[in-house]
Amino acid sequence: MFFAQGDIIKISGFKTDFLVISKNSFINAVRMFHVCPLLTDVEAGPLHIPVTGNNGSSGTAICEQIKLIDPAIRNCRKTDWLPYGQIMEISDAIQGMFEYD
Repeated sequence: MFFAQGDIIKISGFKTDFLVISKNSFINAVRMFHVCPLLTDVEAGPLHIPVTGNNGSSGTAICEQIKLIDPAIRNCRKTDWLPYGQIMEISDAIQGMFEYD
């Protein structure tokens, strides 16, 4: 299955949903992707961004909890995807963690 930036996925063995945050060019080059968890009942903040998928999935992206996933090893399935504006907001927050002072 093809995964893309902004996909909301389930990973076998985890109760929470995850958000694919890697750029599509990275996913295509290495066949892996970075994710962050989507949690419920978490207060919004600079790195905790509430999102709602096109099919109604919702949660708060915990941007500082980035993990690399190999879908060839993990059993992953796409359940929803984010509108582009929300992908941009998440990407900006993550990039902001790595900017210089």
